[in-house]
Amino acid sequence: MAKLSLYNRQKTHRPDLPWLRRIVKAAFPLCLAQTRSPDAPLHQLEEIEITIISDEAIAEVHAEFLDDPTPTDVITFHHGEILVSADTALRQGSEHGQALNHELALYMIHGLMHLGGWDDHEAEEAAEMAQRQQVVLESCLG
Repeated sequence: MAKLSLYNRQKTHRPDLPWLRRIVKAAFPLCLAQTRSPDAPLHQLEEIEITIISDEAIAEVHAEFLDDPTPTDVITFHHGEILVSADTALRQGSEHGQALNHELALYMIHGLMHLGGWDDHEAEEAAEMAQRQQVVLESCLG
């Protein structure tokens, strides 16, 4: 199993990092079992770093690497870095009736699924990915 590191780099929200670490560690083997191919980055990585950042910070990365200057929920790099926005998680979680930690856990699982070779640019694959990540989250919440 890859070493999992989790950091909170934003200042305004206080996620429960020990709880999130437990969820991500439980989610890792479930996501690994659902990779799209044996060549998916998730199989090759020795370490995965997940960092919680602000909308402002994620928008800068989104602009630099994906040519889109707007905030987003998750950005995943195949070298094992996952960035998640606490601001977006708080906003979208509120819209869906979910707490900040629950929404952040979902985003982290989403990032792991991307490392497992899943893509959400096409509607059909996005729907399957969303369903699978929800099953993983529910399994981890037990």
